[in-house]
Amino acid sequence: MDQRQLGKRGPAVSILGYGAFKIGRNEKTKYGTEYPLPDDATVSRLLNNLLDLGINYIDTAPAYGLSEQRIGQAISKRRDEFVLSTKIGEDFDHGISTYDFSRTAIEQSVQRSLKRLQTDRLDLVFIHAAGDDLKILNQTDAVETLLRLRATGAIRQIGLSAKTAAGARASFAWADVIMVEYHLEDQSQEAVIADAAVSGIGVVVKKALASGKLSPADGLRFVLCNTAVSTAVIGTLNLEHMRSNLDLVNGLKS
Repeated sequence: MDQRQLGKRGPAVSILGYGAFKIGRNEKTKYGTEYPLPDDATVSRLLNNLLDLGINYIDTAPAYGLSEQRIGQAISKRRDEFVLSTKIGEDFDHGISTYDFSRTAIEQSVQRSLKRLQTDRLDLVFIHAAGDDLKILNQTDAVETLLRLRATGAIRQIGLSAKTAAGARASFAWADVIMVEYHLEDQSQEAVIADAAVSGIGVVVKKALASGKLSPADGLRFVLCNTAVSTAVIGTLNLEHMRSNLDLVNGLKS
């Protein structure tokens, strides 16, 4: 599995990462079809097989339902084999998302994530933006709190899961990594991605297949032929789909 560096100070990550939304949540999703939540045994087989395939970047969030807990249960014993990112700011409970970017909420969120993931370290923590990126960055405790946690060593890298190009650019002053939506049907962040790479900021692409609307053959090649992209996270419950995705991207210029 080809790897690229996640920013100038970051680790090497597989060019395909795993977005762990579907293992924890199936309510109010943006996917075109419904799906049942898999049981714990199925999740464990999936995650362990993904690591065996060489996928070493896993992205999750408190808002992904049972995702953090299941990652901890399934692969915490293999913690040195993968780079792990989670998020702060959004929680999802009883079908409703709530947002809190206060210092206390962020500190508590990080502690809960560590416990659920059964780990003593978080490689990367993103601000889980709700659409008002600039307000979150400029008028809440989020950036200051993450900077302090990074300085203490509690978090290795920090960043923004951005909704807007303006928000992503504003994060360049402090972020190690940005996460942006980028695919054949939405190339609005392309200049941001290029500028981030020049600045030594890692780029994680979300929704590379437009939440399942694009074919992997077209979508993944488009995203990953852009060498400014560090990794693209793909969410699936089907191991064979991920094997096929790996075959598609093998040998791409890195």
